[in-house]
Amino acid sequence: MLNGLWLGFFVVAMVSALVQWLVGGNAGIFAAMVESIFAMAKLSVDVMVLLFGTLTLWLGFLRIAEKAGIVEWLAKVLGPLFLRLMPEVPAGHPALGLITLNFAANALGLDNAATPIGLKAMRSLQELNPSKTVASNAQILFLVLNASSLSLLPVTIFMYRAQQGAPDPTIVFLPILLATFVSSSVGLLSVAIVQRLRLWDPVVLAYLIPGALLLGGFMALLGGMSATALAALSSLLGNLTLFGLIMVFMLIGWLRKVKVYDAFVDGAKEGFEVAKNLLPYLVAMLCAVGVLRASGALEFGLDGIRHLVQWAGMDTRFVDALPTAMVKPFSGSAARALLIETMQNKGVDSFPALVAATIQGSTETTFYVLAVYFGAVGIQRARHAVACALLAELAGVIAAILVCYWFFG
Repeated sequence: MLNGLWLGFFVVAMVSALVQWLVGGNAGIFAAMVESIFAMAKLSVDVMVLLFGTLTLWLGFLRIAEKAGIVEWLAKVLGPLFLRLMPEVPAGHPALGLITLNFAANALGLDNAATPIGLKAMRSLQELNPSKTVASNAQILFLVLNASSLSLLPVTIFMYRAQQGAPDPTIVFLPILLATFVSSSVGLLSVAIVQRLRLWDPVVLAYLIPGALLLGGFMALLGGMSATALAALSSLLGNLTLFGLIMVFMLIGWLRKVKVYDAFVDGAKEGFEVAKNLLPYLVAMLCAVGVLRASGALEFGLDGIRHLVQWAGMDTRFVDALPTAMVKPFSGSAARALLIETMQNKGVDSFPALVAATIQGSTETTFYVLAVYFGAVGIQRARHAVACALLAELAGVIAAILVCYWFFG
């Protein structure tokens, strides 16, 4: 899928360039495309410089959190909830612990830990699956929630904004948090409706009602604030949450006799290796997106959407953020490249760039998650997993656009 998407970018760019040359007489289009390839290759290296530091720093702190038992504690807190949402999984089964560990790791931004734990959880659920090629209800719920982007601390989004010169990289913290809540809620509700889950179970309500009331009260508080005040609050909470978590990790680690410096260095080494392996993918996607933009194909497609939106009497500023939304279900690296390209061309704090950053932080690579998690256990029939996951993805995109109009419009 990714091979076809990447090749398609170049093919579409070539067709667009030929049309501009043969029909429009623009012979300089090919020089612009070649120049864009080298410019994007240089940009990839510039992005990687900060990426090395950010991943090394963050994975170092997260290793302290792991050693201190914070992830395991979160797993115990969430355990009773997933026991009710997956009634076919017996109490005490290893799958429940792995599932809660996976979601706890996702919430903390522990992507490298979350994926292998998630694959172990899927294999454990497969042991309970009576049909080894058809996804069970528990597997579908687990996958849809994974595909609805549960990360509550989008550090990589902050990093990309910082690299592009944003004076306040964390300004999108609250918009991403709200959009993520919408996408995850829609994912849970859609699966619950299809599987007839008892969301009114007292234990489930004990988790959901306080969260809903807290969010409702928070949104009521935000409703009386101006766009300027909202942006300032998002910045304050984003920075306070990030630094506060770091201090919590370190203090709990110290109290539990964790050698915090050694743990940090151990995690930082992993961050360096992860960042090093990302460069080829970043170069590949940024160059493909750069060629697509330079050929005029991307702008041509966006102009068509823009005219339709304008005809409907709606504001068109969000249209320039749609490329990120369109490719995110297929490829995280392509969406990341389009986000960076939007920030480069429109300005890091422009409305389209803020919308694109919020979309990137509140949606997931749905088809990639489906392929990896179901492919790992040989599932061939996904049943309602695809429809529910894509519905959550669409809800996240719409919520991101609306929230950005609220905060930055």
